[in-house]
Order: sequence, then C-alpha cells, then structure tokens
Amino acid sequence: MAYATTVRELPVTCQAMVILPDHLHAIWTMPENDSNFSERWRRIKARFSNQIKAQGTPNASKTAKRERGLWQRRFWEHVVRDEDALRSAVNYCWHNPVKHGLVKTPDAWVYSSFNKPHSKDGQYCPSYASTSGM
Repeated sequence: MAYATTVRELPVTCQAMVILPDHLHAIWTMPENDSNFSERWRRIKARFSNQIKAQGTPNASKTAKRERGLWQRRFWEHVVRDEDALRSAVNYCWHNPVKHGLVKTPDAWVYSSFNKPHSKDGQYCPSYASTSGM
C-alpha cells in the first residue's frame, strides 16, 4: 500500500524489486527530468511506518528525529547507463535472497519481482536472471 500509493503520486517504472528482512533493493526508471529519489523513499518509509506498530521504543535520538527505527536513514542511488549494467543490477537484486542464505534459488523468494513479467509484451525475460548469481 505504501509503495503503490507513492508511485501513483510520483511515478516510476520498476524493473526489479526484492524485499528482504532488513533491507530492500529497487531498480527504477525515473520520469524524464525527475531525479527525486529522496521524496519517493521518504513517502514510502513514512507510509509503511505509519501502517505498522513499531516494535519496542525508539531511543532518544530516533524520537527527536521522529524516526521509529525501522529504516536506515539513507539510501544509495546508482545511475544505470546501459543494458549490460541494467542486466547486472537486476541480477544482483534478484539474487540477493540467495546471497543472504534465505533461499536456494531466486524464484523461491516470494517477496521479489523475479516471477513477474519483465518485458514490454508481458513475458518473463530469462536473460536477466543468470543462474550463476552475483
């Protein structure tokens, strides 16, 4: 809900996404002349945090900053400049649950876009999912 609402307001095209227990990866194409990753992540994090009850009590530093301790304060954006770099980024994203020992194969992780259609005609794009991982 937090993600869907945010991308309705501030659209992106999502090439790949994976949600893990302690972090997530998303590969977005931004609209032309729009590089406001920060506002998108701020809204996603805030909406998600407001939709769940925080576990425990945040420390004084987090309370002063109106944080609940669910999210890292920062994110890292990377510009993908060509098809090879995109393929590599998507592969890294989808293999992250394997890398962290959560599953043996990317298709076994349900919190991922791995099993969703990835091409313009709605077909799965196997060239983006090498079995060698990253």
